[in-house]
Amino acid sequence: MLASCSPSMPGLPEAEANRQGTQLCTLPIVLIENVSRRDLLKLGGAAAISLALPRAAFAQQAGLIVKPLPAEWFVDYGSNAEMRWDAARDQGYLIDAARFFVRNHTRTPAIDPATWRLRVFGNAVRRPLELGYQQLEKLACASETAFIECAGNGRGFFGTQQGTPASGTQWRLGAVGVARWRGVRLRDVLERAGLRPGAVDVMPAGLDDPYVSGGIDYGHVRRPLPIAKALDDALIALEMNGKELPADHGFPARLVVPGWVGIANIKWLGSIEVADCALSSPFNTTFYPGLSRQNVKSAFELGWDAQLAAGTRTVLHGRSWSGPAPIRKVDIRTAGGASGRRARLRGPNLRNAWARWELPWTPAPGRHELLARATDRAGLTQPDTVDFNPAGYGFWAVVRHPVIAA
Repeated sequence: MLASCSPSMPGLPEAEANRQGTQLCTLPIVLIENVSRRDLLKLGGAAAISLALPRAAFAQQAGLIVKPLPAEWFVDYGSNAEMRWDAARDQGYLIDAARFFVRNHTRTPAIDPATWRLRVFGNAVRRPLELGYQQLEKLACASETAFIECAGNGRGFFGTQQGTPASGTQWRLGAVGVARWRGVRLRDVLERAGLRPGAVDVMPAGLDDPYVSGGIDYGHVRRPLPIAKALDDALIALEMNGKELPADHGFPARLVVPGWVGIANIKWLGSIEVADCALSSPFNTTFYPGLSRQNVKSAFELGWDAQLAAGTRTVLHGRSWSGPAPIRKVDIRTAGGASGRRARLRGPNLRNAWARWELPWTPAPGRHELLARATDRAGLTQPDTVDFNPAGYGFWAVVRHPVIAA
């Protein structure tokens, strides 16, 4: 069925999924915020699906989140899990998949790679096609080191710093991570389908359960991407940090859209519609409207209210990242004054990823607020405050991080 200018079909139609034999969970789940994962799992689980190929990522049940979430690594929000920044201190430039944050709209599905197909269709391609997992593996020759970050990262600070609470998961700054993604350029797949010159939008759709909220079924997660970005650096990723994608991070394939908001990076990719007109879905209209590139942000590799030794030299560590450009500088304030000290950038400083930095400091006894303000090479600098929006998207102001020295 060719694309039209009406809202796209939400992923593969049920009949198409049955025809292909794709194994996936089909019961819609209502997303419940701020309920523990353990309590939600008591409501019911998916049956295990037999292993068709020797793929480690497929050898488990579906669930809200499949991987372990130890409290020393994560803040557990049920279907979401936030990375603790103090746990990131022992990580290198890349965040290991076991430590990487998880943002699920419903739950992690179990998908059989033997029957999974990626379907490319629409009125802006000449040759609609279907590609299996092994076919994509043979095409995999591109990689990107890039961050993925939830659009709501930092949402909790609308309330705690600006006095205007926003609804949704109260992320601090741990809904972000950098990984090395390897797979197939989206443009190469589109060209195999015979991309027409008049293509305007691409609509990737996931195979996780339909998203249900307030009694409304919004269908599978899907969001249009401008053809210019699709043909630039977007990647259909099959690997994460040199290993096949874990289930929670999109196995068997996910989209990686460097520098853009997390919702653009569709997990459990099942179909791609290509149209000669603007496409839309609830995930760029009802949810996440007007969002594309992420802004510049900074985080200390410290716990909240971290305990430091007064009068003893310590080295503050952190990371800054930005969608438009690599980081140019990071200024740190430790005493609440207007002026700051320049942190030393260390290691790689890649576009669409982050820069690590450090600054020595000897704290006096008492409670302190640490502030890190980054500027990227495009000239974008973190502000003191940002405009409020009810969904709590796009918080990128300087965060006041409390520590206690004793």
